[in-house]
Amino acid sequence: MATNQRRYPIEEFARRGDEIYRRKIRRKLKDRDKGKFVAVDIETGDYEIDSSELVPCDRLYARLPDAQPWLVRVGSPAAYHFGASGRSKP
Repeated sequence: MATNQRRYPIEEFARRGDEIYRRKIRRKLKDRDKGKFVAVDIETGDYEIDSSELVPCDRLYARLPDAQPWLVRVGSPAAYHFGASGRSKP
């Protein structure tokens, strides 16, 4: 996977990526897309979607070599969860 130097602070990255996802992309998705990853270029609004997190980023870079991708998981507030799951132990 290609990588570029990030041109924005992470907070701006997240703000732009989430805004584009909510405003332009989410309404176009189908039930079958739940759990898939969406790579959004935060500068152009272009995006790619796939069940693997690497594939949409690679396709986005193939079209836009200077892309600034933000990764979102359909149906989830975050692409990944870290730490405790919030479930209590039995």
